[in-house]
Amino acid sequence: MSAPSTGGAGACPLCDSDAGALVWRGAKLRVIHAQEAGFPAFYRVIWADHVAEFSDLSPADRQHCMEAVTLVEQALREQLAPAKINLASLGNVVPHLHWHVIARYEWDSHFPAPVWAHPQRECDTARETLVAERLPALHALMRERLERWADLGEQ
Repeated sequence: MSAPSTGGAGACPLCDSDAGALVWRGAKLRVIHAQEAGFPAFYRVIWADHVAEFSDLSPADRQHCMEAVTLVEQALREQLAPAKINLASLGNVVPHLHWHVIARYEWDSHFPAPVWAHPQRECDTARETLVAERLPALHALMRERLERWADLGEQ
């Protein structure tokens, strides 16, 4: 059911590049660290084929995609203990299926509003740095869990 890109070369930034620091790549999707200022634990699960909507996927691919989102969320919760995890699939700016998986903290500049809203307060760079220092261990855990999942039939 996944359709190939119809936009041509250079039309889709998620087709043309990893669009962030690559954490893991499988046959059907990849996980990247988005490196968004003010949000040190902002990730995207990006479907490999160029499709715009979640419903464009087959039922098996939808389940596959959401299992990857779940594994990323679980790793974030275990390693960083955020106040909340935000999940979003918008696609208004880039119509290529991807899920945002974002660890949120009561001290972050936008909490409790969405990361795309106006800031509620100044950034807490000291706390952001503390979270950023924990990312190498988080990425290792994500890779380990995603690889184990892939070995169980991710293809």
